[in-house]
Amino acid sequence: MDVRHLELLRELDDRGSVTAVAAATHRTPSAVSQQLRSAERAFGATLVEPSGRGLRLTEAGRVLADAARDVAVALTAAEARWQEFHGTAAGVVSLAALPSAATFLLPGVLRELGDEPIEVVCTDVDIAEAAYAGQVLDHDIVIAHSAHLVPPHTDDLVVRQLAREPLEIAMATGHPLAVRDRVTPDEVAAWPWIGVPLGYPFDTVRLAVEEATGTRVDVRQRVRDNRLVEALVGAGDWLAVLPRFTAPAGDEVVLRPLAGIESGRNIVAILRADRAQRRAVRRVLGALEKVGATFSASRSTR
Repeated sequence: MDVRHLELLRELDDRGSVTAVAAATHRTPSAVSQQLRSAERAFGATLVEPSGRGLRLTEAGRVLADAARDVAVALTAAEARWQEFHGTAAGVVSLAALPSAATFLLPGVLRELGDEPIEVVCTDVDIAEAAYAGQVLDHDIVIAHSAHLVPPHTDDLVVRQLAREPLEIAMATGHPLAVRDRVTPDEVAAWPWIGVPLGYPFDTVRLAVEEATGTRVDVRQRVRDNRLVEALVGAGDWLAVLPRFTAPAGDEVVLRPLAGIESGRNIVAILRADRAQRRAVRRVLGALEKVGATFSASRSTR
């Protein structure tokens, strides 16, 4: 049983197409197809079948793809035990991180790791909540945010809570509501908003306000970047939802808690089970958990 055949079947199961597997593994689609035929000869079974213009795994192929996941976990665990025997935790650990979460996590993590022989390579990604789980295909650790304890599509993945960050209502310092210690759903529903794209965790606050008040919030713009949101809010009478730990960056905008609605986001780490076994990955994950817990404890209360 060739482990490389198992890995190929898992890649096809995870990525969904021969073209995607080829791009991820730096091979041509024809080379991937040839290796799939080689796997079928080796196992003596039909492992893929036509699906539209592409291929999909048969039931036999899915059995082997699932087995590939178990094999990957076992191999990585064995490698981790060997590194522990030698007393080393070294290597490259790749991160895909939400920028507003990485802003308060990554500096502390890099300080925590110091001169340890672990290279952290971070890619910043700002995507819809449901899309973060897919990033584990190409990164060791994915730092995501979610309105829920467990993000979507993570049933077969490792999820670790890093921080719980309050989400508050942002407004210009001269806004009529800025004199309040906290604001109510009825008050914020009466003003126009700068929103986020649909499917982003911050939008759950808008939905909760609409449910509590029975009115529709007037969303004038939907943008992703928090600094752009701050610039727009600071220039007018608009309101927005921003995270407490990293906003606002300047003096033109203030945050006020929203009374009567539980508004917050969970900052989580998402990993594949096999990669979670790597000693270097475990070390970085531990640093993320430590920094997140410390930050939450120092910033969560007003």
